[in-house]
Amino acid sequence: MKRLAVAHPIPTAVVGWFAKVGRAYRITLEHAGALGMLTWDSFVAIVRLRVRFRDVLTQTHIMGIQSLPIVFVTASLAGIVTSQQGGYQLISSSPRYVLGTLVVQSVVLELGPLLTAIVLVGRIGARITAELGTMVVSEQIDAFKSLGRDPVAILAAPRIIAGLITMPLLVGFADVVGIYAGMLMADLDGGLGKETFFYGARLFWHSWDLFYGFSKAVVFGFVIPVISVHMGLRTKGGAEGVGLQTTQAVMFMILTILIIDALFPPLMLQ
Repeated sequence: MKRLAVAHPIPTAVVGWFAKVGRAYRITLEHAGALGMLTWDSFVAIVRLRVRFRDVLTQTHIMGIQSLPIVFVTASLAGIVTSQQGGYQLISSSPRYVLGTLVVQSVVLELGPLLTAIVLVGRIGARITAELGTMVVSEQIDAFKSLGRDPVAILAAPRIIAGLITMPLLVGFADVVGIYAGMLMADLDGGLGKETFFYGARLFWHSWDLFYGFSKAVVFGFVIPVISVHMGLRTKGGAEGVGLQTTQAVMFMILTILIIDALFPPLMLQ
């Protein structure tokens, strides 16, 4: 009798690779769908005026007023470092007033929005995820639903509104503090006077730069609370699950912010 030919099995490594790709694709679609639904439900709750003003005010105070000290420190250091490094790089090749342009453009276009967003991820995003995750594992979210109250209107929408309000304001403060810190360092380190500094800043200034920086702030102010609420509501597994979900949320938010930041120049500066 003739022996039947046996087809060679697919290598296990190839099967495992396709399985990982499939899982990653499925998880990505799940997150995208859940984020879209959360955004839509929050929008509906806001339009129907189901969000309490007191909740928005509380979250605005937490995100805005309580974040000012760390934002001031971060912006000051960003301005100082930019001024020092810029002075070192430009001291022998460019006019001294160019340092004013370098500091102002760097702070307004990039450092102000980005560093403020990263600070809020660590201070606010992680807090929201842990807070909501604890409420999920302790069944407080289920208690809201059993009482006929919408968790999105109570927990998600106020935080999203507060993020959209506070993030541009914090970025504005960060820009001012960072620019003045850079100006003082340019004066102390390189003897560049205030008039010369701001002459260079005005020489290459575009009104679009301010709009560009605040556009980033609005987007980041929306992304941080949405992702943190989304990750908090997906928490499972008790205290260990809260810690794991908070870590994943911080990584998710930082990666998303960096990707969005990389998309802004080709979309708005071309």
